[in-house]
Amino acid sequence: MNKSPEIVTSDDILLKLCHSVSHVLSSTTASQISHAAMVQSITRTCLKPDLGCFSIFDGGFSGLVVINFSAPAAIEIYRSYMQQMGMPEAELAFSHTSDEVGDVMGELMNQILGDFISKVNKQLQTSIHQSQPKMLTINKELTISIDTNLDEAVARRVSFRTQNNHIFYLEFAMDKTEFIKLDEFDAEDEFDPDDLLAEHGNKHESKPEASPWTQAANKEMAGDDADDLLNELGI
Repeated sequence: MNKSPEIVTSDDILLKLCHSVSHVLSSTTASQISHAAMVQSITRTCLKPDLGCFSIFDGGFSGLVVINFSAPAAIEIYRSYMQQMGMPEAELAFSHTSDEVGDVMGELMNQILGDFISKVNKQLQTSIHQSQPKMLTINKELTISIDTNLDEAVARRVSFRTQNNHIFYLEFAMDKTEFIKLDEFDAEDEFDPDDLLAEHGNKHESKPEASPWTQAANKEMAGDDADDLLNELGI
């Protein structure tokens, strides 16, 4: 019996993007960032208050990614990230309109898209690349679209929640497309450098191995202690 080919749809690609958002923001802020299980179908993508970020990607397929942060969500993520980087709390910005907040959120958006593109390139065996993310502080809604027409465009909105229950939204528009798996292949293993370093460090902590010099010194010290004990006993 022939097995039906595996098909990856636009919504499957959206799910990969949601995983990248949650993974990157959770790991960089050491907090829990989660996305809703339900996705909303929308007719257009918008930049919304208070902090909007967008980036265009193209290559194997084209699309637009928009993330709209409320002021509380942006400040929470920004401050958690900077504290993880070792910045004192007293030196951190308090307003989402600060240039520093915009720069940090833009950098995080860049990391998110880098993680997403890496997954797409490896798992779907295609190639896409992104534009430099743009971050805007706005107080009114702005409709945004790409100047080239998408092929049967689909648009979706997904809500995300920070550890302190602040909400932000991902809006995503892309070609309506399908990837059909025709043959088996081995996808490259994903690995997190931070996890690798942590595992390496744990091995050293759990199984410390003394160098030959240390072992020799320990033996010599043990021999000296034994000689002192024998001298005290008059032997």
